[in-house]
Amino acid sequence: METPEPATEQFETYRPLLLGLAYRLLGSMGDAEDVVHHAHLRWTGTDQAQVRGPRTYLVTVLTRFAVDRLKSAKVTREAYTGPWLPEPVATGSLGPLGTAALRNTVAYATVHLMERLSPPDRAAFVLHEAFELPYGEIARILDATETNCRQMYLRASRRLAAGRDRFTLLDDDHAKLLARFLEAAQSRDQARLTALLTEDAVAWSDGGGKVRAALWPVEGRERVVAFAADLVARYPLGTPRRVDVNGRPTLAITVDGIDQVVTIDVRDDRIDAIYVVLNPDKLGRITT
Repeated sequence: METPEPATEQFETYRPLLLGLAYRLLGSMGDAEDVVHHAHLRWTGTDQAQVRGPRTYLVTVLTRFAVDRLKSAKVTREAYTGPWLPEPVATGSLGPLGTAALRNTVAYATVHLMERLSPPDRAAFVLHEAFELPYGEIARILDATETNCRQMYLRASRRLAAGRDRFTLLDDDHAKLLARFLEAAQSRDQARLTALLTEDAVAWSDGGGKVRAALWPVEGRERVVAFAADLVARYPLGTPRRVDVNGRPTLAITVDGIDQVVTIDVRDDRIDAIYVVLNPDKLGRITT
């Protein structure tokens, strides 16, 4: 077995961190792996002796590649069939999650909400919030002023907050709430479903034009209840399996023979958003 080149060996020590950063910036592990590959090529083509800090250099290169990719992806995602949802990824593949900020910024609801941000705002938020980079360092990476980067971060924080109180449940409680929702849907108990949802709950479905899915978000508690009850009335459901996705318990289930992943966002101990990913192209990184 060949020994890796020193440059590659050093790069591999940073790969998990870079993948986690790229996924937060892009919402797609496929795209994240691609920009990490380009960062690797840039690294191996660089005179490492001239690099003062490998981590700083690689984070800079990776972020710039990701921001460029995000700008070009915007047109594709706007033309996507139905809502574009992030790719759900097994928690163990998302790099370090040793702090609350790292965990929260990779949560599915947060990655989805970050689609509303401009690429520079998203980068400023992720770099400061998750990776604790100072504004001066972010300014160098984004080729902006320190004041502008602070404004980008604050603007992104306000948009993501949106009055929500997310990520307050322990994993077991989160999983139990998701299971209660599924049980209520399977029994078509509309009263129980109603009690589990916030008044302005939203259900999102991503089939990507590959499988049948709702082409628009289902908004409002009454409509979500009716949608869920109608779905289970029409199609047979397989046995759900708990999987760990984006740092949270999630359900993998088969409905009418179609594999899908169901995850939730929680506000005030009730389900505020339901995300259903059915696009088979986005389900390859779930460990079941």
